[in-house]
Amino acid sequence: MKENCTHELFDRYVMPTYGRFPITLERGEGCRVWDDEGKEYLDFGAGIAVCSLGHCHPRVADALATQARTLVHTSNLYYNRAQGLLAERLVKAAGAPGKVFFANSGAEANEGLYKLARKYGNEAAAPTPRHNTGEAIDYPPSRHEILTFDGSFHGRTLAGIAATGQEKVRKGFDPLTPGFRQVPFNDAPALLAAIRPGTTAILLETIQGEIGVRPATSSFLKTVRSICDDHGLLLMVDEIQCGLGRTGDWTAWKTLVGDEILPDAISWAKGIGSGFPLGAFWVRDRAITLKAGGEISLANLLGPGSHGSTFGGTPLASAVGNTVLAVVEEENLLANAREAGDYAKEALKAIGSPLIKDVRGIGLMIGVELAEDYAQKSGHCAAGAVPSLALIGRLHERGLLSVPSGTHAVRWLPPLNVSREEIDKAVGILRDALS
Repeated sequence: MKENCTHELFDRYVMPTYGRFPITLERGEGCRVWDDEGKEYLDFGAGIAVCSLGHCHPRVADALATQARTLVHTSNLYYNRAQGLLAERLVKAAGAPGKVFFANSGAEANEGLYKLARKYGNEAAAPTPRHNTGEAIDYPPSRHEILTFDGSFHGRTLAGIAATGQEKVRKGFDPLTPGFRQVPFNDAPALLAAIRPGTTAILLETIQGEIGVRPATSSFLKTVRSICDDHGLLLMVDEIQCGLGRTGDWTAWKTLVGDEILPDAISWAKGIGSGFPLGAFWVRDRAITLKAGGEISLANLLGPGSHGSTFGGTPLASAVGNTVLAVVEEENLLANAREAGDYAKEALKAIGSPLIKDVRGIGLMIGVELAEDYAQKSGHCAAGAVPSLALIGRLHERGLLSVPSGTHAVRWLPPLNVSREEIDKAVGILRDALS
């Protein structure tokens, strides 16, 4: 009755923008949550890579309570020390000098990247190609095009869906915001061929999460950096889902290529607040030449009045962010993400089910790709049902929360402090659900 009452409230008063699973969650602790009937679940979705320390971590709860009794909000017209300290932590995570802007979500962080690219395309002097053939290039007065990739996901703002390389996300929102084009992922020749005089930036997810957990190859990332250098483009990296520890490093691109590349900008959100709304983007400190003459640091290009956020980086949000990143560091959770992720992938592969086509991922961002004929082979996928959703329903019945990734993949995104015992239990539930 209680659950039905909650569902009725949603049916009457909440917009139907989500296809919700029939579960009403009431409380959580660590890697576990409980519904309103008292049923316990292992949470290997973690709010879609958000609860990096699990649910209700005591230090996060204490930070919230302490700061809420001290100072919750102040306009960004004033300084607050917690924001400055969190910016310092993120600059260190990026591994190079730069500056940070704070927002409330990943979509907002990416909006900042789009604006940075537009500002750069409008105010930076036209580039001199590094491999100049002697042929004059007719650059437009405003370079504003951003290249993104098929299968990508960059949020649900109007610019975000135009940047996203998935038709199902874009459908119904024509005309799309101009200035975005998609090219095949991990295809360097196609990317190079797509560059036009009006192109100003390339935006990519280091690991595409919404389409089956597809990492960029290390060679592709290095080539993209080289292409950007050759053509005077910004390399902007969306690490909203895969960043800040999930791959076993503060940044996922370092997991893939080490220090061989450095982006010009990075967007973060999700795990940065372990459940508290918080987003940010970092911009590299490097000199750019202006059309009007002189130079400016790219990190200072968005100056006073060019961008803003009422709630970005409040004392409360910043106190939580500082606590989350401190716990990740102090409890050695980067190493745990690497080791637990490797352990989980091997355990998943050992299931040996013909219903599993592939297990892939890095750290604790893992995708289990289902066989193409899962619906026919499984015996538990109704005609016309989406295979990933059919399997997730069976996992829910057995006490495991997971996240779909396209029609034929299931994502595991557990907290960074997940234990091997919890992984073993989750693998056992998946094995049983596939049987």
